[in-house]
Amino acid sequence: MAEQTVVQTVLFPALFDKPLVATFDTPHQSSDGGAILLKTIDDELGLTTRLAACLPERRQEGKIAHDLPTLLRQRCFGLACGYADVNDAAQLKADPIHKLLVGRDPVTGPALASQPTLSRFENVVTARDVYRLTQTLADVVIAAHQARLARRRVNRITIDLDPTDDPTHGQQELTFFNGHYDTWCYLPLVGTLTFNHERTQHLVTAILRPGNAPAPQGVIGVLRRLFEKLRVAFPHAQLRVRLDGGFATPRLFTFLEDEGVEYLVAMASNVRLEKRIRRLLGKARMRSKATGASAQLFGETPYAARSWHRKRRVILKAEVVQLVGRDRRDNPRFVVTNLPQSPRRVYAIYRERGGRIA
Repeated sequence: MAEQTVVQTVLFPALFDKPLVATFDTPHQSSDGGAILLKTIDDELGLTTRLAACLPERRQEGKIAHDLPTLLRQRCFGLACGYADVNDAAQLKADPIHKLLVGRDPVTGPALASQPTLSRFENVVTARDVYRLTQTLADVVIAAHQARLARRRVNRITIDLDPTDDPTHGQQELTFFNGHYDTWCYLPLVGTLTFNHERTQHLVTAILRPGNAPAPQGVIGVLRRLFEKLRVAFPHAQLRVRLDGGFATPRLFTFLEDEGVEYLVAMASNVRLEKRIRRLLGKARMRSKATGASAQLFGETPYAARSWHRKRRVILKAEVVQLVGRDRRDNPRFVVTNLPQSPRRVYAIYRERGGRIA
């Protein structure tokens, strides 16, 4: 919080017959006290220390007021507290909590870096630096769970990858209009891990991509590196991959099968699949009409698109949605998989990909 005094006069006529004056003039106060918990976690993991070690010092010695770990922590903790713009540094550089977060005395410690310094810090980072940062992030996350689960046998690790929109405002480089999200944005690829039968998905990687990036862009490279790291850390675990629609390409299926991993990948509808689910969907309509509620039926079919070199198992979900006050709506879904379980169970496993992210 900036060093300033804000005076507010609030009148509560139902409670007081005089104005109530609230003055926010306590010295060295901050609204970001909760960030101290983030610092505690960071100290335990050593995350920002290891991330800073990935960045070479390119500045001239003798002209450095803020070292790389301090700049990285200032930016990371600022983002975590909701300060996305480096212009916020003008108000935060004297904030006692933010000084404490980077290891400086909250009262007597020197001010944090200014907006120009942070902007230069961000713009000097290269693609090679970013690659090292993402590798280190994955290493820290995997090592933390390796320690957490040291006394438990990890039999399965599920990897979920999802694109998400990061709306942009202005003329940022590589921002494009994305018709699906109806906005100008970046399209990061976010990866999470789930261990055994836990429901929480743990963030392990995030790759920034242009706003018009196709869904599969970068997916195989990310998976290949995660497979390598996870197999070293958890040699007895079966790896499973769950992906949303848009990722279903023959190259991806071949890669997953060559790697020997389990997979569940959603697939968009087409004329051939619609024909195969027609009878099952008709039965679901009859059930929904009879009960007045939504109905789901599950089936499977061997299927090969023209670009596939062989047939694969496709789970069919014939769903008819009945909402109060609305017409019934068909909602067919298709999931390509190599799992042996029943169609209902396979689809339930696929649906678990929407768990809580930590």
